[in-house]
Amino acid sequence: MAKSNGAKGETTAQDVVTNTEDTDTVQDAPAPAESSQDIDEILNSLKALLSSVEKLQKVRQEVGDIKPLVQRMLDGELLAGEELELLKTGVSGLVRLVRAYGDHQTALAKAQPARNLLDEILK
Repeated sequence: MAKSNGAKGETTAQDVVTNTEDTDTVQDAPAPAESSQDIDEILNSLKALLSSVEKLQKVRQEVGDIKPLVQRMLDGELLAGEELELLKTGVSGLVRLVRAYGDHQTALAKAQPARNLLDEILK
């Protein structure tokens, strides 16, 4: 192994390791633009989650409480009049409810990184 004799043109192995470590540290640090972009994405995911919750609640209200009517129908009971109309409206709304629920689950999964950000910010 060559030793440095004090001349400026020579470097030791320790200098190379030190310079490499400094370079890695600088390269690993996220750029400020990326950090703010990540924060924006996280906050947008929270907004999307809020929107999906509102939509899910709205659809649930529109569908109403049709579970007893569906159970009665599945038990073989014949429904007529207002109950039958409520059932028709409710069943057609179930498709929207299932979609809204799926959208909510997707938004919920995407918003999970917000937990860490909120813990960090709200300390």
